[in-house]
Amino acid sequence: MEVEEKLQIREKVGKPLLITGMVSIFMIFAALTSAYIVRQADGDWLTFDLPAPFYTSTVFIVLSSITMWWATKSVKTNNQQGVSLGVGLSLLLGIGFVISQVFTYNFMIETGLYFTGTNVSSSFLYVITGLHLAHIISGIIALTVSFINAQAGKYTAENHLGLSLSAMYWHFLDVLWIYLLLFLLFIR
Repeated sequence: MEVEEKLQIREKVGKPLLITGMVSIFMIFAALTSAYIVRQADGDWLTFDLPAPFYTSTVFIVLSSITMWWATKSVKTNNQQGVSLGVGLSLLLGIGFVISQVFTYNFMIETGLYFTGTNVSSSFLYVITGLHLAHIISGIIALTVSFINAQAGKYTAENHLGLSLSAMYWHFLDVLWIYLLLFLLFIR
């Protein structure tokens, strides 16, 4: 089998598999947000303001999505420096998101919102955002691989499937975070 033929097969299989995985992830979050709404109807639901550090996390992930977009645009013009810089910045901003989330959880604990023992509403907040954080960590792994490949000059205008798949997943996580933030902000 020729190299070109293998690349075509990987492209035909890679994107549909990633999309299937992203739909599955979205369904998990749809189930959690539905359970949140149903459980909210019980009389013991505690209403509290969304912790302010979540907005810092949002800035990190939105900026990382912009830099990842720049990396995918750069690869189409064979701008290797732009690809490396874009993926590298996305990776750093993704790590910033993780650190920001840790600070947010510490802030929640300091304000008396615990995973258990406070109220089921704070437990939902931990589970929903923690599950998203787990997916962010898997995205950071993908970005790390993409960064290593970008540094090695493996992405070209003709061959950038790995970068494209990493970007698709990272943008999905960005959109998912914005959905979750808006959901938690307005569905009280």
